[in-house]
Amino acid sequence: MENTQATAEVLNDLVQINNDRIEGYTRALHDLKDGETDLRALFLSLIDDSRRYKAELGKEVEVLGKDIETSTTVSGKIHRAWLDVKAAFTSHNTHDILEECEFGEDATVKAYKMALDEKSLPAFLRELITNEQNEILDAHDEIKALRDSVHHD
Repeated sequence: MENTQATAEVLNDLVQINNDRIEGYTRALHDLKDGETDLRALFLSLIDDSRRYKAELGKEVEVLGKDIETSTTVSGKIHRAWLDVKAAFTSHNTHDILEECEFGEDATVKAYKMALDEKSLPAFLRELITNEQNEILDAHDEIKALRDSVHHD
């Protein structure tokens, strides 16, 4: 029974970090300039990815008979970087927006790594989380490459 609770908490931590990620990219969308359609498409795609991750994780939480977290992270093991990102959009230049998104992606990667460090996770959940983590690492690298290609205003 303890393992069920611990597993549900790990999954809910990841649901919450994905809620943060959605909120962060939603905020980033509002701060983009009109001509930045490529970034707009990327951010919308990353929001869709996080919604899919939440659905996958949430289904597993329900299977465990637990409630799914609907909030963003407010405490606990998960880093609050996406909430910091939300507050950090002040300059509205593309380089800084991407830099803050990269910071948020770093926190997401860290949250997934922490989840995978939990010994109580069953193999099938470890595989699900690893697959999501790999996609998030790809997104992180894409955001970083875009940031590096944009001149700092």
